[in-house]
Amino acid sequence: MKTTHSLAIAVLLATAGLAAQAQILIGQTSGFTGAVAAGVKETLAGAMLYFDRVNAKGGVGGQKVELLSMDDKFEPALAAENARELIEKKNVLALFLTRGTPHTEAIIPWLNKYHVPLVGPSTGAMVLHQPVQKYIFNVRATYQHEAEKAITHQASIGLSKIAVLYADDSFGADGLAGAQKGLQKAHLEAVGLYKFDRSKPDFASLAPAIVQAGAQSVLLVASGTHAVAAIEALRAAGSTAQCVALSNNATAGFITALGGNARGVIVSQVFPQSQSVALVKEMVDAARAKGLADTSPAMLEGFAAAKVLVEGLRRAGPRPTRERLQAALEGMDKFDLGGLEIGYSPTDHTGLDFADLSIIGPDGKFRR
Repeated sequence: MKTTHSLAIAVLLATAGLAAQAQILIGQTSGFTGAVAAGVKETLAGAMLYFDRVNAKGGVGGQKVELLSMDDKFEPALAAENARELIEKKNVLALFLTRGTPHTEAIIPWLNKYHVPLVGPSTGAMVLHQPVQKYIFNVRATYQHEAEKAITHQASIGLSKIAVLYADDSFGADGLAGAQKGLQKAHLEAVGLYKFDRSKPDFASLAPAIVQAGAQSVLLVASGTHAVAAIEALRAAGSTAQCVALSNNATAGFITALGGNARGVIVSQVFPQSQSVALVKEMVDAARAKGLADTSPAMLEGFAAAKVLVEGLRRAGPRPTRERLQAALEGMDKFDLGGLEIGYSPTDHTGLDFADLSIIGPDGKFRR
């Protein structure tokens, strides 16, 4: 199912006529509707800030970069079908900025079959890092690294009764693995590990159990609306525990959805937030040039991913092919994103390893 977006910048409409005009056609499948819609739209907005700036200067080698986006409703099976259509029917050069762990896993067979690079999946799944997935080029850090850092931070400020609430899927298992590393490092055991069904979460029954366990802190390995619903259920059950979410919720939409529960929620970040970092300032300046007063960490993730893709296209030469782009990306060593260095090789497609923590302040903004 196709979707179009107007987020201050025009995205290519999925029509045969416009697709035929595309000079460098890039494909995207992501959850533009469903549990992660707010974050997906923000990451796309950030990516389009960069693509728009590049295209305004003549594109890459005189060719404009066009993005064809499809809505997978945050459903893995639909993500796989969209990827097949983008690759087989639309003949995209590469895929870009997918969202979700099981969703990205579902498209790997199509990447492998047609040798199509995927740049910047918006997921920190370890399975996309180790062992190396030949056609996947990660930009952001892993969920395991984030979760481990979140747990060790909580322990460092004296919180010893920590619970983990996680989705019953590969994303949840990944975050849980990182949390357990953090607990082990802090010489702690979780007061409870609580798994929920991603399709039918029952937070109303889980929240009282977490309160009963005396949790001082709850790490939420959950996406979008699920994290919001879980925090609401915890507060309704009387929990005053510190709630910690991963970077998949580092969006302005997440803060808005939390409403009165937003203040004090900790959210891990996989990119710096200070404009003293050149990449951050570049994105903020690009947003202001488009009349956008507010930006978000999710937008920065999309902006950075677009910058990596464009650099790969530049290095692939005047007539980029899937094979040339693959080789160019694998040869991208020590590329300066703007105060952050990223690089790949045939045996390392990890990208950045930056992770930090932020807290939602009384003004509804992420703060260090």
